[in-house]
Amino acid sequence: MTIDPENWEVALAAIFLILNAALSLALNLGFVRQMTIAAVRMVIQLSLIGLVLDVILTSKSAGLTALVACVMVGVAGYEVMARQEAPLKGIWGYGLGTGTMLFGAALVMMFALNVTIQPEPWYDPRYAIPMFGMMLGNAMTGIAVGLNALSTDLISRRAAVEAHLLTGATRWEALAPTMRRAANAGLIPIINAMAATGVVSLPGMMTGQILAGADPAQAVRYQLLVMFLITGATGIGLVIAIFGAALRLTDNRHRIRLDRLKRD
Repeated sequence: MTIDPENWEVALAAIFLILNAALSLALNLGFVRQMTIAAVRMVIQLSLIGLVLDVILTSKSAGLTALVACVMVGVAGYEVMARQEAPLKGIWGYGLGTGTMLFGAALVMMFALNVTIQPEPWYDPRYAIPMFGMMLGNAMTGIAVGLNALSTDLISRRAAVEAHLLTGATRWEALAPTMRRAANAGLIPIINAMAATGVVSLPGMMTGQILAGADPAQAVRYQLLVMFLITGATGIGLVIAIFGAALRLTDNRHRIRLDRLKRD
């Protein structure tokens, strides 16, 4: 049996958003505006992507698939920058997160499409776009959290880092604790997801396959594959982003360059 909820049934589920908004107003928590904007964006974006995918999946065009992927990367890059309290100034603020996220997600997706899944053709949008979206979305979260942790930690611990530099440490030695904390922060979401998967939660892909009537063992294999790929994309992009940000926030004379951050 295929579950196909009606529009009114989907709208009815939104009653819980209204409940959350009411609680926020009653307790003065201040997240009504953010949640409302996010919900409206989600509805519009999913509705549009549903129409776009209907055309792309029918055509199986490599060009259209690449175009959708580029749009996804562009929006995700903006989100990485927007989620940071003190992003890098200039093109670095957008380019570092976008480039590292694209590299990690594209590398892992190409491996998946050509080695493990092997659709025909390899760029079949029915596989390529959902896979790329999962890689990109998780890499986006990890990189945004990691870069934000790096910049905020460096701001708060600037005196300690500079003390290490004054004693003769290189910029990499002085920044090592900050970079480790940033890497740990960026990987926490995906590590928690892996640790809880199967016991605390059944992931969306696995749940969707089971609801569609797939064999649970097959759904488990697909989910394991996806989780390994997501973790790989997130880790690769995050590590490169952290090293890139550390390089940008220092110079060849081993000085801290917080002037390269956009701070309110």
